[in-house]
Amino acid sequence: MVESPDLPLLPYRVIGGVKCFELFAGVVHQELLPGVFMQGYGYNGSIPGPTIVVEPGDFVQIRVINNLPEPTSVHWHGLDVPNAMDGVPPFEPSPLIQPGYGLDYRFQIVNPPGTHMYHSHYESICQEMMGLGGLFIIANRQEKAVTRDFAYMLQEFHLNGLPRGELHPGIYQIDPLSDGFNFFTMNGRCFPNTSPLHVRVRDRVRIRLANLGMQGHPMHLHGVQMLETAYDGNEVPPWNRLRKNTVFVAPGETRDIQFDAWNPGRWPFHCHIPHHTSNNFTLPAGGMFTTIQVGD
Repeated sequence: MVESPDLPLLPYRVIGGVKCFELFAGVVHQELLPGVFMQGYGYNGSIPGPTIVVEPGDFVQIRVINNLPEPTSVHWHGLDVPNAMDGVPPFEPSPLIQPGYGLDYRFQIVNPPGTHMYHSHYESICQEMMGLGGLFIIANRQEKAVTRDFAYMLQEFHLNGLPRGELHPGIYQIDPLSDGFNFFTMNGRCFPNTSPLHVRVRDRVRIRLANLGMQGHPMHLHGVQMLETAYDGNEVPPWNRLRKNTVFVAPGETRDIQFDAWNPGRWPFHCHIPHHTSNNFTLPAGGMFTTIQVGD
């Protein structure tokens, strides 16, 4: 079963053999750290939005309700869908969703199991960087290759109103046009507000990584070596998998890694760009950083 730490899975109903989901785009106050909120755009009250999990062959309907003060759309990043459902107006025959209105995206899942994303593709320079995105995972219910399956969305934001090197409780507005980022998140939280992963010794663990930001992230795992088993939702054949301890996730990419949890202890897992492991350039460690507890 796929788990997205600190993010819910999006529930669905099955109607006439179709999995029916609902996404509500709106203004969100996302708590990065205790008492420190960013104001941006999200789905169903969070940045990133809830994780969508489907299976190959599923027929899906995803109803998107626009509660934003501006038009929007949703693009199913990496999925092979009909042109009118791809969500990139005005370049495609895909409708724009006006404020106060909704749209049903309907398609069949024809891709194999893999890690993908969804995000706004209308005025992306603003709406993506305001937070409109989420994980879209095609799961394999019959899979037995891993015992734990985690998924993370990697993002970065510039928040206005905080002097460099300071943290104060409050609600801070995202500046979507700035590339001087001061907060770096895993599933919408900054360390030490990220929930640690707990696995058993001898678990075989997958971590899915998706980058919806503007900067690349070399994600480094302590304590064990890992295999890169998939990229952009496509499986890497076993004979081509590289054993490594750092995997680079470029903007717009997804990467799946896998490791055997044989080494007990509390192990960091973090971006290896030093500034990306801080909260507004404060000390100690923060940002795109979490821990994995192997065993008791």
